[in-house]
Amino acid sequence: MADKLRVIPLGGLGEIGKNMMVFELGEDLILVDAGLMFPEADMLGVDLVIPDVSYVANRIGKLRGIVITHGHEDHTGALPYVLPQLRLPNGKMPPIYCSRLTHGLISVKLHEHKLNKEADLHMVKMGQTVRLGKFTVEWVRVTHSIPDSAGLAIRTPVGNIFHTGDFKLDHTPIMGEPTDLLRIAELGREGVMLLLSDSTYAETPGYTPSEYVVGDALDQITAHSSGRVIIATFASLISRVQQIIDASYANGRHVFVTGRSMMDNVKMALKQKSR
Repeated sequence: MADKLRVIPLGGLGEIGKNMMVFELGEDLILVDAGLMFPEADMLGVDLVIPDVSYVANRIGKLRGIVITHGHEDHTGALPYVLPQLRLPNGKMPPIYCSRLTHGLISVKLHEHKLNKEADLHMVKMGQTVRLGKFTVEWVRVTHSIPDSAGLAIRTPVGNIFHTGDFKLDHTPIMGEPTDLLRIAELGREGVMLLLSDSTYAETPGYTPSEYVVGDALDQITAHSSGRVIIATFASLISRVQQIIDASYANGRHVFVTGRSMMDNVKMALKQKSR
């Protein structure tokens, strides 16, 4: 009798954040993403919400790896908290596979938690495939509000799965290339048994504008404001930081970056750009 494929969401369905999904087939299991969620207003005293990984911990001998779609906190932020719970039978942490910028952001995060020396972190290029037990995972380029985002083509003996990751159909992205629609169409012709798609704001009419619209707004603000301009953004939004710097430079302003995570991520991005 053929093994059954189990798809088990540990977070991220019906909620914004805490993205983590289990794919289990026979004696093999992989995790897609490991995100955190910020608490609701009534969660007094709670700083962060992370997925319950007890299902995986109880089957740790099956875990072949963790694959990450992109570097946002709701997809990577739980890694420092769940990795110590997911040590393999040999005592080591499971391998993590991700794209270049995501690799850099995770490295900074794990260094903050003193886990960087133990972590088994692997960089994957778009179009590359990784074999994890009965699963073969291909990284497919998608556009999102952070560069180096990926959808995942997951091939199994019982059928193919396409996990879109977070995406937006932005034909003029700030960094990187547009979504690889050609490759996605090829995967469709190949046959997809299961599509797992981002649906954020799917019930809202219209479409999401290009990130260039944000850049234009930042340019207007920095050009016409008489005093200092203070802008808050997530530390992982490297492309937004670049837009702020570009707008400031164009209008003769200096930029001061504050916040440990923000400073560490900017330094990391500069190192990656210089390579």
